[in-house]
Amino acid sequence: METILLVIHLLIAIFLVAVILMQRSGGGALDGLGGGSGASSFLSVRGTGNLLTRVTAVLATLFFATSIALSIYYKSAERPSGSILEQAPVQDSAPSVPSAPSAPVAGK
Repeated sequence: METILLVIHLLIAIFLVAVILMQRSGGGALDGLGGGSGASSFLSVRGTGNLLTRVTAVLATLFFATSIALSIYYKSAERPSGSILEQAPVQDSAPSVPSAPSAPVAGK
């Protein structure tokens, strides 16, 4: 269930980004670069705007719904509570002092 919900959430996020990027720029800064020219030839400008606005609203609603569902699922899942630091093994707090190197043996 977890994997299916996560894959659906990721697909919705990808489609949401794609639909937002397909929308025509409102500022006019990208008009010279061909912003919206491909989409406006498919439908009328008004029809394309309404369709993309509705699709964006539906995808955004689905994105929020899957986000909430994932958070509820992960909160109720059987997972050990607490911090990772509390589960780490305890080590000595005193640093180990290196011993002095032994003297080389002469004559060999």
